[in-house]
Amino acid sequence: MYDIYGIGNAIVDVDITVADDFLQSQELPKGQMTLVDSQQINSLVEMLGDRPMNRKSGGSAANTIFAATGFGLTTGYACRLGDDVNGNYFFNEMSEANIQTSAIDTQSNESSGQCLVMITDDAQRTMCTDLGISSNVTMSEVDQDGLSRAKVLYIEGYLSSSPVSSASAIKCHEIAREKGIQTAITLSDVAMVSFFRDSMTSIIGNGVDTLFCNAEEALSWAQTDRLDIAINELKDIAPELYITLGSDGAQVVTSNGSTNIPGISVKAIDTNGAGDIYAGACLAARRQGANPQDAARFANHAAAHLIQLFGARLASVQAYADLKTSYNG
Repeated sequence: MYDIYGIGNAIVDVDITVADDFLQSQELPKGQMTLVDSQQINSLVEMLGDRPMNRKSGGSAANTIFAATGFGLTTGYACRLGDDVNGNYFFNEMSEANIQTSAIDTQSNESSGQCLVMITDDAQRTMCTDLGISSNVTMSEVDQDGLSRAKVLYIEGYLSSSPVSSASAIKCHEIAREKGIQTAITLSDVAMVSFFRDSMTSIIGNGVDTLFCNAEEALSWAQTDRLDIAINELKDIAPELYITLGSDGAQVVTSNGSTNIPGISVKAIDTNGAGDIYAGACLAARRQGANPQDAARFANHAAAHLIQLFGARLASVQAYADLKTSYNG
């Protein structure tokens, strides 16, 4: 039985440091994610030359599920993987962490998903993502029996960019509702809110139990520049909201009101994955009995630790367990 069953993209991240002028020359919006095809991402890699690159399995929901596993939960993950180097790398890394992951699709010639993460000196990450085969997650990749017995379904907002993946997310949400399973979603990126709002709305349906987003995504969703107005609109979607505010911490909103949980002052070198580990830490803490505010404090601690390192994940499942043990909140 899964504590959390996630559905999302399967991406292998390739991290590299760049200067602002490189982003400007390629007309890439700094700090955002841009969907590209295999030819475009190969061209970018060629232009970057022989700079050091670090490979790590990624994908927003995959990072969250990996974190939740490290923090002590039993997890599963639905995604689509090609039979190539990246697909096998992703599958093996998740399996070694005891995360039950969809089997590799050996019948397709499509490449597995990959993401070029370009990190600037201010720790902002600008991502170019080629979803590859990951863009079409079907119900064949979903462990429907496992989902039916899970405690929480976690949905990645990035799925809204694909009609096939959106349909699968909608079906998983319907199964969860029928079985009385808690549901959680992340808005994932302001680009998803801006360009795939109708699809995201269909996935959300009549609402979810928990919603994660950052301030920019919240403001974009409500089409306002006031966070209080955005909160009032998002409360109609989920009775439990976690809105991350960078160094200012997070705003936690429940039926008992809205509370700011202060951030932790650290020197950030890479913000990639901060929202993902935040969601994983928060979901794990809530499953283990913490109230929303205490869960957010632990999530702030986890995110602050991660952004002092390069990459969207900690080095191992054990590193998450050690981080949890070291927490004195």
